[in-house]
Amino acid sequence: MLSYVSWRLVQLVIVLIGVSAVVFFTMHILPGDVALLLLGDRGTAEQLAKLRLQLGLDQPVIVQYLRFVADAARGDFGTSLTSNHAAFIDVATAFPVTLQLTLAALGLAAMIGVPLGVLTSLKPGGSFDNLAMTVSLFGVSMPIFWLGLMLLLLFGATLDWLPIGGLFDVGTEPPRITGMSVVDAALAGNGAMLRDALRHLVLPAATLATIPLALITRITRAEMMATASQDHVRTARAKGLSRPRVVLRHVLRNAAIPIVTVIGLQLGLLLSGAVLTETIFSLPGLGRLMVDSIQSRDYPVVQAGALSIAFVFVLVNLVVDLSYTLLDPRIRQA
Repeated sequence: MLSYVSWRLVQLVIVLIGVSAVVFFTMHILPGDVALLLLGDRGTAEQLAKLRLQLGLDQPVIVQYLRFVADAARGDFGTSLTSNHAAFIDVATAFPVTLQLTLAALGLAAMIGVPLGVLTSLKPGGSFDNLAMTVSLFGVSMPIFWLGLMLLLLFGATLDWLPIGGLFDVGTEPPRITGMSVVDAALAGNGAMLRDALRHLVLPAATLATIPLALITRITRAEMMATASQDHVRTARAKGLSRPRVVLRHVLRNAAIPIVTVIGLQLGLLLSGAVLTETIFSLPGLGRLMVDSIQSRDYPVVQAGALSIAFVFVLVNLVVDLSYTLLDPRIRQA
């Protein structure tokens, strides 16, 4: 087990180096001059040359990359070209918002998708199964930006049941502890502030949860049906065990590994794909920060953000792989 974890940590370093190279060189081959973008059309040739020298843009690209890798290994991702803050500080400020949205959406998708997949597998081809599969197909096919706008117009603008964006109502601001509005409001012990944070989270989380909900439902149904036909399940039924015990202990438990894998992968995908939801609901998350930074050619922030997402993605995959030993004793013994 120790050697396996060590090898996965080595893979983590390799992935981070690969991601850093792809992002760095992609940002540097995009058309446009960062110095000209920062100074504008009124910048003189002398000012442009001085700024390029200050930013290190006068060096060959490979030299710039090696310098970036050396600095990043010490935790220094450079200074944002737009905010003049440390790039990692800007990413660390925005990341908790995206993490909260991702965890809320994935939790909602898992809490609904797994039970729904189990129930549909009990009577495949029935009316409930057909209805659930139709709805899940609708969820997979629906563009997030369209669904988000429709939910915003219906529940926010028309019915006025939920807020249309942001983390809190205007004028409400809890003390920043974790950067996640719900957690900070709970730690502050303010019930009204906590309810406000939860109300602001409902629509974005529901919007982002549609695709993983549909995928988790379909995977759970397929794995449950495949496992239900195996010999050990027929043996359990022959012993006279109750149906709930057979389904939960002998079918669901043995079908759990693919389900956990899909849920773990969805976490990484949601972290990197929350930009549309954050834009629609005006959330100051990492997705919006990355888009704004790409548009302004703020490559230190883009690189820091991309590496942070890659690190979390690989770390989640490692945790998922290690969870297999808890779900299947045969893997632990091997």
